[in-house]
Amino acid sequence: MKTHKKTRLSPAMILFEFRTITGNPYIHIFGVGMPVLMSVIIAIVMRSEIPDSSALNAAVTGMYLGIGTMIPLATILMGYSATYSQELEKGIPQRMSLFGIPPIATIINRIISEGIFLLMAFVLYFAVGFLVLEINPPVLSGFLYYALCILVLGVISFLLAHSIASFFQKFGVTYCISMILYFGVMIVSGMMGVNYEMLPSPVQMVSRLLPTTYITKDFADVWIGKDYNFMPLLQAFLFTGALSGLLLFISLKKNGRKQFS
Repeated sequence: MKTHKKTRLSPAMILFEFRTITGNPYIHIFGVGMPVLMSVIIAIVMRSEIPDSSALNAAVTGMYLGIGTMIPLATILMGYSATYSQELEKGIPQRMSLFGIPPIATIINRIISEGIFLLMAFVLYFAVGFLVLEINPPVLSGFLYYALCILVLGVISFLLAHSIASFFQKFGVTYCISMILYFGVMIVSGMMGVNYEMLPSPVQMVSRLLPTTYITKDFADVWIGKDYNFMPLLQAFLFTGALSGLLLFISLKKNGRKQFS
């Protein structure tokens, strides 16, 4: 019994999973490089269009916080789904089970390693934001709300990534779907230069179901401590969380095994 518990949390496995994450160049490109590059380019454009410094700082801050949601989407939704689908293709989880390492052990260690990488990515991201773009400093509550939103978004991304990989079990299909979701969420949430108000009405209906939309267009106020109605954001989190949980259940049901047990 003690041996089984030890296999669930292992520094060696966490380090191995972390190396797997950092060894994927697409995670660095889409999860770190692209958010930083996009935010810098958009901020330069904003400077030429918004002469007032206070309004500019507020606009840049809102944009920066919104683009920050790309980091968990890229590192977890795209990165984890791609890695796990490759492992399923090669039968690695089944072979690890034969050596006494249950699937839940791999998942726990991978969640921890994903969290470590996510933290490091955001440290770098905000270092650029404060030093280069001069985004507004947050109040403590604004920072904690944002951190909580990113954490919940990361959990939802993990459930969705695990669902897609488990359902298709093929790298090509899984990576294609996760890539479409990644860019689709960015476009619909107003991160690609098209604001929510500029989107067609049917697209706005979809946009309102995504928590990333509210983070992109509203969190500049939350960040500096202004009053905010969190109910639409909470409803969006509940919807996407429930949808991800349902997809996970369907994928596990399809495979006829409980990967979290």
